[in-house]
Order: sequence, then structure tokens, then C-alpha cells
Amino acid sequence: MRTDTETLTGTLTGTLTGTLTEQRPPVPFAAGPDRARGRAADRVSDRAADQACGRAAGLVSDKAADQACGRPAGRVSDLPGLPTTIISGGTVVLADRLAPAHDVLISGGRILAIEPGRPRTPSASLRVIDATGRYVAPGFIDIHSDYIETLASPRPSVVLDLRAALYEADRLLVSYGVTTMYHSLSIYRQLIFDHKPIRAFENVERLIELINRMRAHETTDHLIRHRLHVRLELDAVDRFREVEECLLADKVDLVSFMDHTPGQGQYRDLEVFAKTIKSYKGELSDEQVQELVDKQQTAAKLTLEEVRHLAGVARERGISIASHDDDSVEKLAFMREIGAGISEFPISMAVAQTARARGMYTLGGAPNVLLGHSHAGNLSAREAITAGACDILCSDYCPAALLRAVFELHYGCGLELPHAFALVSLNPARAVGIDREFGELAAGKRADILLIRERKSDMGGELIPVVEEVFVEGRSVFHTRYPHYDERDSRGADENRGVDAGRRADAGRGVDAGRGVDAGRRAACRA
Repeated sequence: MRTDTETLTGTLTGTLTGTLTEQRPPVPFAAGPDRARGRAADRVSDRAADQACGRAAGLVSDKAADQACGRPAGRVSDLPGLPTTIISGGTVVLADRLAPAHDVLISGGRILAIEPGRPRTPSASLRVIDATGRYVAPGFIDIHSDYIETLASPRPSVVLDLRAALYEADRLLVSYGVTTMYHSLSIYRQLIFDHKPIRAFENVERLIELINRMRAHETTDHLIRHRLHVRLELDAVDRFREVEECLLADKVDLVSFMDHTPGQGQYRDLEVFAKTIKSYKGELSDEQVQELVDKQQTAAKLTLEEVRHLAGVARERGISIASHDDDSVEKLAFMREIGAGISEFPISMAVAQTARARGMYTLGGAPNVLLGHSHAGNLSAREAITAGACDILCSDYCPAALLRAVFELHYGCGLELPHAFALVSLNPARAVGIDREFGELAAGKRADILLIRERKSDMGGELIPVVEEVFVEGRSVFHTRYPHYDERDSRGADENRGVDAGRRADAGRGVDAGRGVDAGRRAACRA
């Protein structure tokens, strides 16, 4: 299958531009019905499939259409009539607005209704949780994170028990508000910067198997949902068959194609590459850096035919496809042609805007938001979000950054809270095709819910958002409470708390660009 001259790297750096002249209609990144027809069981959001089955896109209450499409029942019309849990009195973060003092009614692991709050009496069959003063938000969906590598390999030369690391991830991720994690595992031939034993293929293969097992028992043995994102580096020419087998075996939920060859993509600026490589490998001469550049640029890569083949297998199985570090319109055109629906970390604003114009979701990193810039000198996530060029935030390597980034965008950039929360919930759900079940608080959706309070820090008085309780399918799986808790040291989410007008004039409706947000943080958002 290999043809040594026709590679993706060569094509997208201009040496084989003629191969991109054949334009095909973009292929949806999650085509086809459920897993029995080539899609994983929880990928039930394909708009074309909805319409083909006679259902309006996004409707969640048509039982006959569900059955005609081979989908399980269990939408609004099938839910039991009485709630078993009510989250009462919080400010509910809906897809398009905040709903202060509302109740979320839960039954059978799904949201039964969202109603204006009223007194509720608990009973033997009804649990009532008082959410007064807290935001009630959808659980976070993190579609790009290699955090598991940090837990399994806390030092580069050490690899701990992988099963224990996944259980530790389960416990820690839920405390950060992540209810669905797409563990992002890299498959490559040669790591440019430093060797990490955790990325040896035998360890990656073992993690793939363990994550697949966790899926089968997630409702009984685990706190959150664990999914798999395979990050395929184009130099992994010796792993083509193994990746194909994983795709065919339905072990993969998202696949991305990466190329970290210096001179393009993330390291298109060779000076940035030189600085980065020296920080990893110590002091290197310019000649040694050039040797590494030459070695990477001449290394064998997967061919266009091989990339197209793997993307085709992914599409047939309903597996979402992403491109990575897009730096040109030509690369976007090729990736969209093979069915990519997500552009991860576009290098520039122009590329990000082009990706969205082509119907792709764009993804940035939450740590980028907190830092105020890209660590590699590329596109600022804050700038992209405020310009409407970034749809999704991922944790990348720091899950704790997700919640902080949401509130930083709210206060520092004037972003409405529903928009900020959508970056880490509804939008990633849509991008990977699970939004019929997950991603927002709405009747019929799975009850993956966070209770969040802003708490005043004792280290300067800054307000810190904290996750106090997490529900997955209506089950409380995490609950924490600070000792010596004092309501006066916290800020709730309801309107009547006397919120500092300099930070947010109205907690019930969010802030907009004219609300007098701290000028330093707003300036950092634009910088």
C-alpha cells in the first residue's frame, strides 16, 4: 500500500500540491446509525441519520423513530413520570441562558424536567438536594487529554501499574468536574524531544485494552465514563495494522492525525523548535539541532493512501476524526476531504476561521486560556474564543484548568457563562457525536451534573470556583465540603447575594462586554 513519495507531510508543505486537486464532498465525521450499523452505542447524534429516519435533527422524544433507526428507547416520552432526585434552587446553566432558582428533576438516570423552584419535601422515594447558592452545570466532556500519562508515569523513567493509574484518574477527574474523558494516547515511531517509556507501544496497547474494559463496567465499577482518543503520529509507519485493528474492533472513539515534523504545524517556526528542543535535551549546538531537523524531515511517514484508508475505516465505524496543528488551508482541505470534523489547535486565527467556515469544530487548550497565550507561540485561545473562532476547550494536560478557564473567560473576557460552559460540555459532545445523550442540561438527556460554588480564597480574597458535588446518570459520585464552611466567605450563583458590581453586576444573567470587568484581565484577553 505504501508509496514513498506521496505523504501527507509532503503534500501539505507544497511538494505534492497536485494531489489535492481532486475535490470530494466532505464526509460527515460520524456517519451511519448505531454500533450495530457501524457506530458506537453512545454515538447517537448523527444529523443525517436522524433526517433519514424521519426525525427532525436533535429531537429527543420520538420513540417510533428511535425504534425505526435501531436506537434504544429512553427519551423524554419513555421516562418514568415521577422524579427520584431533585436538585433544588440552584442557578441552572442551560445551553442558551442561566435559570436562577430552578429545580432539576431526575428519573431513571436522565433529566425528567427543569422547572422554576418551589418547596420540595423529601421522602423515602425522593431525594432533594439543596443547590441554593450554587451553579448547576453539565458535566465536562474532555476530548483531548494525556493526563493519564502523568498518573501512570509521574517521572519520565517510571511506569506504575496502569490499572491503578486509571482508577486514580477516575477519582481525580470527577473532582475536576470531568464526567466523560477521552484519554488521548499517542502512537508514534520516534519522539522528537525526549523518550517517555509510558508512550512505548506495549504500554499504549495495554492502556487501550484497559480503557475498553472500563467502558463495559462504567455504570457499576467506575465514577465517570472513559473513552479513547488515538493520536496517530504520521511517522508511526510500523503501527498501521495495529491502529486499523483497533478501529475495526470498536475500541476507539476519536482518532487524530498528527505531524510534529519541524518546519510545519506546531513547529513551523524553526527558532521556536530549536528553543523547545534545547529545553528538553539540554544545551545543543545549532549544528546538532539542524541534524535533528533533517532527520525528522526525511523520516518515513504514512502515505496519503494509508491516511485515507484509516480515515475511511473510522468513518465506517462512526469514529470521529480530528486534524492537529493545522497551519494551512491546504491541510484543512485534505483533512476535511477525508472526514475530519475537528481541527485541534489551529496555528493561526486565519486557519481557525477557515476551519469553522468549512464546517469543522475548532479546539484549544484550557491551560492556554489561563496562561493567556500558547506555550509554543501559536494562537491564543482567549483571542480565538472572543473572535468566535474556537468552539471547544480541552484540558490537554491539566484537567483542573477546565473549570478555571470557564470562569476566567467569564470574568476576564466578558463571555456569558452559558457560552463558556458550552466550550467544555455541549460543543465537545457535538463534535464527537454524543450530544443526543450528553453535553447539556435538558429534558431527556443523561443526568451528568455538577454543583459548583465560587469560594473566597484565604490567599488574597480571590474567588475560586470549586466542584462540590458531581452526579453521573443521576447518581452522586463525588461530594466535598470545606471545613469551617462560612456562607459569607463564598459567592453563590443566585441574584440576591449582593455580588461585587465591579466583577459581575448580575449573577443571574452573566456579564457582557459593557459590565466593567477588571481592565487588566480584559486587556489580557485581547493581548
